[in-house]
Amino acid sequence: ISIVSTMSALYSISYMDHYPDYGLARYYPWFLLFISGMYGIVTVTDTMVFFFVFWQLMTIPSFALIRFEHRKPENVRAANKYLLIMEIACLLVMAGSAILMYTGSVPERMAGLPRFDFDTLRQQIMSEGMHPHALFPALLFFLVGFGIKAGIWPFGLAWLPDAHPAAPSPVSAMLSGVMIKTGVYGLIRTFFWLVPSASVRGFSPFFWGAVLAIFGTVTLVVGTFQALKQEQSKRLLAFHSIGQIGYIILGLGASLMLLARGAGMGTLATLALVGALFHTVNHALFKSLLFFNAGTVLKATGTQDLNKLGGLATLMPLTAFTCLVAAFSISGVPLFNGFASKWTIYSACILGGKQTGLLVVCGLLGILTSALTLASFMKFFGVTFLSRKSSIAISQVKAGLKMEAGPLMQIPQVLLAAACIVLGIVPAIGYIILNKALASGPQGVSQFLPRLVLDKGDFVTGISAGAHGALFTPLAIGIALAALMGLAHLISRLGNAKRRTADIWLCGYDKEADIHRYGAHNLYGEVKHLFSRKR
Repeated sequence: ISIVSTMSALYSISYMDHYPDYGLARYYPWFLLFISGMYGIVTVTDTMVFFFVFWQLMTIPSFALIRFEHRKPENVRAANKYLLIMEIACLLVMAGSAILMYTGSVPERMAGLPRFDFDTLRQQIMSEGMHPHALFPALLFFLVGFGIKAGIWPFGLAWLPDAHPAAPSPVSAMLSGVMIKTGVYGLIRTFFWLVPSASVRGFSPFFWGAVLAIFGTVTLVVGTFQALKQEQSKRLLAFHSIGQIGYIILGLGASLMLLARGAGMGTLATLALVGALFHTVNHALFKSLLFFNAGTVLKATGTQDLNKLGGLATLMPLTAFTCLVAAFSISGVPLFNGFASKWTIYSACILGGKQTGLLVVCGLLGILTSALTLASFMKFFGVTFLSRKSSIAISQVKAGLKMEAGPLMQIPQVLLAAACIVLGIVPAIGYIILNKALASGPQGVSQFLPRLVLDKGDFVTGISAGAHGALFTPLAIGIALAALMGLAHLISRLGNAKRRTADIWLCGYDKEADIHRYGAHNLYGEVKHLFSRKR
């Protein structure tokens, strides 16, 4: 919350010039309230009164920010839909707390705590007066309520793709980078900290883990396939938010399933949970960066339509470079932070396949979907920054206008890109911090999770899954990639061919025009046709 909100606030100072009729005076009060609500929701222990207050403090300002350009009817509709769905999610979570509270007697030793305090509910679950069938509907309400906030399938499809394009880009960065993570936080707190032990009556960690793993896998597949079809920049990124949340939910489900299989799977269970948490952090970094990139392009060109963009790399070099870093990160390219966290989740799923084949299927689907993510961002980056200059770019050049962002918009992009690179090359930084975070919360199911073993404690060698053998060594990967690139360069020089430049062949057309360019609409046509509803 602190990192992304600071970057978003800094970015906003220059970006909000894009809205001359609205201004910072109207924007920042809602923005600050939004941040306060998110801080509150992750620190409150009461799941009824204070939870409701901070949920509203998070929801109402974000509703106002989504409808910031209220003169556009589509923005108002998106904001109204968002508000309704978030209130339903809030009521579901509170209903889950009420079920736990009123289906048993409060232990006397907990009388000094609020009735809906987290520790009180945990003791309620353990009490003898707890109704044997009350825990299931309560957990189901928690799953749906927090799942709506997180954007998992099918709930995320109802609000995320409309809310993100409507909001200003710094707000989109906050919505995707931070706010949907409060839903992930709620799921972790419910299934790993609320339940007193893995063997509590009425709770099956394997069942709920399988539910989370299946929902996560469907979410990552559906979200990514939908993103592949999009031709609007921020709408494409919104669907990828759904897809990336799927990886996180898969990691949570895998952790619960492996934990249920006994102490021998404890290390892999911890690996899966740390992978989910690490991807939560990484997604906040690279997705916020991508929305900043999209916002910078939107401010410079006035459009989100990828078909109208092209050739911006020479006009916006820094934005192009940071966008490339973010695209590699979200796609899981080695030596970028997205690969480190995805690899951790894949390792836990595939190595845990001896206990349940479901995890192997989920892990393989995750790997396939990561390749589709790379294909999607080849489109996003390629049609925006590469190819020939679009008519918009040419008109800007002729008018002598500067398209690259100013320093206040560049600094957040550079810092987030640097974080993506550092956590990809030295992922042990993230693993160690997350290990300490898990160690500080020894209650609930999490008390059965062992500490994650770092290979010899070396920051460079990465992470090991103990005796199971999954080892990620960024240094070795970096050396191998450098050697292969050097070999490729050497082979390219063996023929002594001279480099030359030539005019672009326009397929017989006399002049260059947008209609002759290969735009976003032309990419992956067969894939879009395969999953078209009209088919």
